[in-house]
Amino acid sequence: MEYAHPVGPLHLLWLLVAIPLASAAILLLLGRKADKWGHWLGVLAVAASFVLGLIFFIQLAFLTNKSAEQSLWQFIVVGGPIGGLKVDFGLLFDPLAGVFVLLITGVGALIHLYAVGYMAHDEGRRKFFGYFNLFVAAMLMLVLGNNYVMLYFGWEGVGLASYLLISFWYTRPSAATAGKKAFLMNRVGDAGLAIGIFMMFATLGSTQYADVFNGVSKLSSTTVLIMGLLLLLGACGKSGQFPLQAWLPDAMEGPTPVSALIHAATMVTAGVYLIARSNAIFSADLALQTVVVSVGALTLLIGCIIGAAKDDIKRVLAWSTVSQIGYMFLGVGLGGGAYALAIVHLLAHGFFKANMFLGAGSVMHGMHDQVDIRRFGDLYKYMRWTWLTFMMGWLAIIGMFPFSGFFSKEPIIAAAFEREGWTAWLYGMAALIGAGLTAFYMTRLFILTFHSNKRWTDDIKEPHESPYIMTVPLMLLALGSIGAGGLLATSIPDWLEPVFGPEPHAAEPVIPHGLITALSLGLTVVGAGIAYLLFRNGTAEQEQPAGVVVTAARRNLYTDAFNEAVFEKPGIFLTRALVFFDNKGVDGVVNGIAASVGGGSGRLRRLQTGFVRSYALSMLTGAVVVVGAFLVIQLGWFS
Repeated sequence: MEYAHPVGPLHLLWLLVAIPLASAAILLLLGRKADKWGHWLGVLAVAASFVLGLIFFIQLAFLTNKSAEQSLWQFIVVGGPIGGLKVDFGLLFDPLAGVFVLLITGVGALIHLYAVGYMAHDEGRRKFFGYFNLFVAAMLMLVLGNNYVMLYFGWEGVGLASYLLISFWYTRPSAATAGKKAFLMNRVGDAGLAIGIFMMFATLGSTQYADVFNGVSKLSSTTVLIMGLLLLLGACGKSGQFPLQAWLPDAMEGPTPVSALIHAATMVTAGVYLIARSNAIFSADLALQTVVVSVGALTLLIGCIIGAAKDDIKRVLAWSTVSQIGYMFLGVGLGGGAYALAIVHLLAHGFFKANMFLGAGSVMHGMHDQVDIRRFGDLYKYMRWTWLTFMMGWLAIIGMFPFSGFFSKEPIIAAAFEREGWTAWLYGMAALIGAGLTAFYMTRLFILTFHSNKRWTDDIKEPHESPYIMTVPLMLLALGSIGAGGLLATSIPDWLEPVFGPEPHAAEPVIPHGLITALSLGLTVVGAGIAYLLFRNGTAEQEQPAGVVVTAARRNLYTDAFNEAVFEKPGIFLTRALVFFDNKGVDGVVNGIAASVGGGSGRLRRLQTGFVRSYALSMLTGAVVVVGAFLVIQLGWFS
């Protein structure tokens, strides 16, 4: 698509990133001087970016080519044999960037407002909001960059901010470990993305979106496949998809608003954005699309199975995110009109997942930070607003009609059945099974938390509802959980047409659309019904012996054990071997030479006594030796 220079208010496009970035700098540099008002500055900064984003979004609708590109300065200028590398520090505001900007700043502003109440008694609240603003600024940079280097710039900023926030309570060993795990696992994906960007420059001589997309047709299928797989590796790392999904549930060690922002509006959506933005690359190779679809289908099932066995309220929601992002990968992997369907589900997911994470935080707030759903129950009587708003999110995520998730997830399931051959059944059935499992484990979570019998710990007498500064954002997000999906499903595909092109004529699904919808709703009702029957009277308050499948799910399907056996332990062994070689080999040689010189000099030092008689004796001895040697030579004793 053609990009135009910004006109009118779009000249201020850079303010979208600059405002939260400046706020983060103020909060982090002023220190304790900003403790009393810093949190409100953090909220105001993201809200201001949302207002600006909305203004720009409205103006974009009236532009003929639906895009505006702003080059601020030359970022990298390097000469070379193929023309050199020139990278502008530039921004691109088009329909895809626009919807992401509104999601990041709109949902992000509500999460910031909620965090004012949630972090009210935390001594590090000002620093927390500084990191929070930095997170938003980095994500905005990621989606607004007009080339892959700018995207990577924001990509790494998101990684840094997530590390700071996940390990915010770093005095807790579990939080410090979770932060390191997220950081290191994301480095694997980031390395893939970086090599993919290097490959673009090596083969196409540019990293600008327009140049790359226009040049894809000139590349061989092998080059496109390798480039796409490298981008996919980066996407899997950021979005917590197989095989790099293990860090995402552990990220729950951070404050609950961090979990909401990561899962609903920022970090985990970055991978979906990368594939959607790179649609020209992924659409150019059918094998590449098949890999993306396979990753999505496999991950959505992994998330469902593991989520059904977890008892930590935040970890259940985390695995649900892994699964729901899997649906989005399934959509972008299908290509064609499904690109837009994946974005619709991403936007709808932002509302109901933020709603449920913040609802979980509200439950924890009233239950003395308890997270075990086996020790909840009957909370609807004490936390009416939290219960009601969480219910809206629950009905949305399981895809119950007419809530948001029904309109965003059903089209992806139908699109999976439109693939050619037997793969339509494979991926379509995976999506349907995922719908039934989602209904099961999310209903289990809802029933054990808000209904069934009381199973509270002894220190809890009567739970209390959260203050309005926390419940008002829940109410607004609950409204999105109800109606966002239907509104987005009818408008977003046409809005995104300039990015993805006109929607191609869809093939007929292997089973009729009406039957697909009926099967999906039927499985949802069955899954929810089974969960209700099993858990309406509560559950055991301690972990009980279980079968092979449940045991495997509790242990994350042994993916952590696999990573430890295949990567961590060999890595530790290699590191220790290298340390031993360095200490005994390299350092041994160096230290040995040093010891020899030191020992020799120590012995020679004994000759330096400071007494004249000793030096005279030494000179006499030397003279005798010299004369003796001379006589030996002259007399020819050795001839």
